Amino acid sequence: MNTRRHFLITASMGVVSAAACGGDQTTTPASPPPTPGAPPTFGAGPESGPPVSAATFAEAEKLMQTTMSAPERDMAAANWRRSMAPLLERRAGPRKVALAPELAPATQWNPAISGVPTGPARDRFLRTAGEAAPLPSNDADIAYAPITQLSRWIEKKALTSERLTGIYLDRVARHDTKLRSVITLTRDAALAQARAADAEIASGKYRGPLHGIPFGVKDLLDTAGIATTYGAEPFRNRVPGVDAVVVQRLRAAGAVLIAKLSLGALALNDIWFGGQTMNPWLLEEGASGSSAGPGAATAAALVAFSIGSETGGSIIAPAMRCGVAGLRPTFGRVPRTGAMTLCWSLDKLGPMTRGVEDAMLVLQAISGPDAGDVSSTPGRLDFDGGASAAGLRVGYFPAWMKEAPATDVDRAVLDRLKSLGMTSVEVSLPDWPYTSLQHVLFAEAAASFEELTLSGGVRSLRAQVPDAWPNLFRQARFLSAVDFVQADRFRRRVALEMARVFSGVDLLLVPSLRDEMLTISNFTGHPSLTVRAGFVNVSEARSDWAPDPKHPLPTFNPPRRVPHGVTLLGRLFEEGTVARAGLAIERAFPVAAERPPDFAT
Repeated sequence: MNTRRHFLITASMGVVSAAACGGDQTTTPASPPPTPGAPPTFGAGPESGPPVSAATFAEAEKLMQTTMSAPERDMAAANWRRSMAPLLERRAGPRKVALAPELAPATQWNPAISGVPTGPARDRFLRTAGEAAPLPSNDADIAYAPITQLSRWIEKKALTSERLTGIYLDRVARHDTKLRSVITLTRDAALAQARAADAEIASGKYRGPLHGIPFGVKDLLDTAGIATTYGAEPFRNRVPGVDAVVVQRLRAAGAVLIAKLSLGALALNDIWFGGQTMNPWLLEEGASGSSAGPGAATAAALVAFSIGSETGGSIIAPAMRCGVAGLRPTFGRVPRTGAMTLCWSLDKLGPMTRGVEDAMLVLQAISGPDAGDVSSTPGRLDFDGGASAAGLRVGYFPAWMKEAPATDVDRAVLDRLKSLGMTSVEVSLPDWPYTSLQHVLFAEAAASFEELTLSGGVRSLRAQVPDAWPNLFRQARFLSAVDFVQADRFRRRVALEMARVFSGVDLLLVPSLRDEMLTISNFTGHPSLTVRAGFVNVSEARSDWAPDPKHPLPTFNPPRRVPHGVTLLGRLFEEGTVARAGLAIERAFPVAAERPPDFAT
């Protein structure tokens, strides 16, 4: 390490040299030996990287939205290649250090607020009581039945896992050409697993409500010996050797994996290397993303349930559009070991099902910490399927309920709360620039896929528009580290505000796609449940992508009828409370059983 005196000498000489050369390059003069005992200093190592000048900084100021004086630009340019050299060396060498995808940052997000109690006081899980209904003779009726019913038929041996798996495999073969929701079908392995499940159950070894139930996972969860593609061209031949922990836990519960389901490339929107995944209710529009495949496949009964993921709305959006129940757990409840990392401090894995209790059955199976995910944490799960929602205090934002994206369905649910025994409470949040938190997402995502970006691999992705990852990853290279830290600090302040709001209510009812709350709740880590509560009419197809005048969206006259889901947000680790309210709404608005017309049989 050079000394402070050495640095000051060479830096000042560099300014003179740069000025003499017109500011186009920096010349390093011969350096005197360091003085013994002098302290080390910043930016005193060897120079590296291309020359920069005062003019370079003048242009860069436009990106950073800051201003320096001419002398300040000269000083910065003179030692830039010294002070920034270590960053370049880590990435490009000579002492290059590769960062493996599973290596998480040292700084971790903890959604808990110091001094604020977090989570339920007990660990309890009680299913809804009841006997299995008679087994239908129609395969479609069996396929659309909830896990709560399927599991009882299998437990009572009225239905075999092999038959149920065959029903779903047949539906995939008949219907998925219209949806493009399946990336990899695991037909032979699924049938073998189903037969093994049947043998276990016949011998008296019943593992629980997921035993023998066929499912699919978003294709960012590793599956041993089965391609895990991230929906992206550069990874379409990627075959991991070990199952993701969530997959391991579902297999241990006896569930049968039949499909790897589509996602927008690298978990953005609904376009992958095989095309766009479509909404079963409206085939002229995408299923929404990035959990597009789980949303579409679950809605069309190609699987009994699926696992999606969310970083900024990727469970909520397809659940709302496709009319399924989407449960985004508290950040840290479900371990992400073996899942593609987009954003270490935001990614969450959760179930997508055709009913609220189904989602809780799946959540119970996949919850709990794992050493491979440093952000995973223990959390009690208290759920009683027979408990009333009476007495729950439901917060809502009055202005949000009066304007788009809220609909008559959202307002109908709000109006119905009183008759369900719940109390509606007006709440508010400061009018802050919540979108500025996205700085954290863009920086983490660009770091996760740094090598793919710098190597040019992102150019092979199907979507190459301004709001797709290739452009966003490249832009993120120019984000300010200072702004990143400030956004992180702002994130903690927003979490404090959410703790204040939840101090007066048990949960929140919000329009599913209200941008502020999609951002806030994902960054704070609160759990959400999206549940179908009605239908709306749309006169134009909806899209996750920015408008493109060259490719207008389809319009409909008369308008088309599609499902609409409302979203409930809960306190940290209180998914059971959210589910109580969700079950009450699901029963009060009996629309969840209606099927997409084109996929009803």
